[in-house]
Amino acid sequence: MNTGSSNPGEVAMAADGTGTDEVHGERELGSRAPEFIKSRRLLHVSWQVGVFLVGLGVVGTGIVLLPLPGPGWVIIFGGMAIWATEFVWAQLVLRWTKRKVTEAAQRALDPKVRRRNIILTAVGCVIVAAIVGFYVWKFGFMMPWKIKDQ
Repeated sequence: MNTGSSNPGEVAMAADGTGTDEVHGERELGSRAPEFIKSRRLLHVSWQVGVFLVGLGVVGTGIVLLPLPGPGWVIIFGGMAIWATEFVWAQLVLRWTKRKVTEAAQRALDPKVRRRNIILTAVGCVIVAAIVGFYVWKFGFMMPWKIKDQ
């Protein structure tokens, strides 16, 4: 570990007095299992298998709900959060996802991007209104299928 100092036992400190190796607002990586479970190897492995299977079931449900009506992505990220209680790789994926979502939210709040999005939405609404208006002008206000004949 690079401590930023040539003296043994010293740790580099930031201007605000915190260590530079700390990440603000983020927990350390690793298992969140209780200590009595982590102290016994067989129990810890059983715990990990259980967490993996529960997370797999939740992620699988989310994948099934992607094409169906339902909150598929929310459920997938919930399964990832379950996995992140035990597995470092899932914690890293969730950190990356949170960082990307935060960056996208910040970009969306940029006035230039908001103005562009509003203009594109308005243009899209005008195009859809023109297509609907043409359809009503050409075919009248009727459904394209004949309900009375059935």
